[in-house]
Amino acid sequence: MPRILAIDYGQKRTGIAVTDEMQIIASGLITIPSATAIAFLKDYFSKEKVELVLIGEPKQMNGQPSESASIIKGFVTHFTNHFPDMKVLRVDERFTSKMAFQTMIDSGLKKKQRQNKALIDEISATIMLQDYLSRKMF
Repeated sequence: MPRILAIDYGQKRTGIAVTDEMQIIASGLITIPSATAIAFLKDYFSKEKVELVLIGEPKQMNGQPSESASIIKGFVTHFTNHFPDMKVLRVDERFTSKMAFQTMIDSGLKKKQRQNKALIDEISATIMLQDYLSRKMF
């Protein structure tokens, strides 16, 4: 079965998470510089079968698009131009960074480790993906 991949795209860094081949478990894959995202994904897609890509959709508390929405919309356009046959689903990414930080605290990571923004981005992508998988099961 092909994998599902989640992208937490940001201006500087992009966190990526992926499922196992059975689409049961979401795991952080990597955090990369956003400028290299398309090249990384081309390489990844050439090695792994992916049937769906989730891309975070930043929203404010009232459901309106956040300030970074236009940056991510540009990435989505760029992505679909490079991968026209890939199914893309936008998912609400509100609270994922806060949840990622809390996950780091709950995991017992030291303060210095919790300051690693790249790790927060990767965990955020993992949370988005796990949330999707949980909702898909029901």
